[in-house]
Amino acid sequence: MSIAVFGSINMDLVVRTPHLPTVGETITGHDFFTAPGGKGANQAVACARLGVKTRMVGRVGNDVFAGELLESLHRNQVDVSGVFIDPEHPSGVALISVDDASDNTIVVVPGANGEVELADISRLKGALDDAEVLLLQLEIPMETVLEAARVAHRRGVTVVLDPAPAQPLPQELYQFSDFLTPNEVEAGLLVGFPIREKSDAKSASMVLLERGADQVIIKMGSKGAYWSNGDSEELFPAYRVNAVDTVAAGDAFNGGLAASLALGLPVRDAVSWGMAAGALSTTRQGAQPSMPDRQAVRKLLGK
Repeated sequence: MSIAVFGSINMDLVVRTPHLPTVGETITGHDFFTAPGGKGANQAVACARLGVKTRMVGRVGNDVFAGELLESLHRNQVDVSGVFIDPEHPSGVALISVDDASDNTIVVVPGANGEVELADISRLKGALDDAEVLLLQLEIPMETVLEAARVAHRRGVTVVLDPAPAQPLPQELYQFSDFLTPNEVEAGLLVGFPIREKSDAKSASMVLLERGADQVIIKMGSKGAYWSNGDSEELFPAYRVNAVDTVAAGDAFNGGLAASLALGLPVRDAVSWGMAAGALSTTRQGAQPSMPDRQAVRKLLGK
């Protein structure tokens, strides 16, 4: 029982501000901190904290951030043997602003993440040997994501694709995705119309299912999460928590979903785990530091 995560590893540079600046505006922030992040690494930590053996495959640079990034993964019980130290490119960074309403803007500089290539698939294949689930995101090159999904699909490994940052997907990638998990903004960009209500999510899911995805989960923040497999559907309500930072809530959701699928839970239970993990992550600052453990998720679920 294990999960393989193939994706980005970043250092997050986070500033808290009264409000998010508009174009040309300079404002004074009131807090700054750094925290290991990257959608791939965040999701790996989320899975590991929920008690599932997790292997990370990706790249960091040979720079001042690399040691801290790898140490954070190792400290959270993530196997980092599949992480390559790139001698020619810096580690990826994300510049994050979070306002007093807990909304955020993020600028990602890929660095070594942008150099993950087909040659890295050989290290991923080893991680897939005993994996039930492969987690993918789009902070590494698309052709590499596509090949990783293809390899996992052929091996019968469940592929969970978080299509973020949003961009057009190759038709084949839909067909390799057992679970496609965009948020409402990403889903809207994929289908070409905004997602505001359940009816919009249902329409978007139908489009994404027709393109080849096996199951679709649209994360809608405080409105919950909409799930459909074409035959069944459900809108899962959001858990009420005191949110302080929404950064990486989507990554926590994907980690909770993947971990519960690897544990053999039914899909509806897996979505509930994802919802609980995502909600709990908003109650703490930072990306990886905010990922909840299994005890906290079970408590929120009432189990």
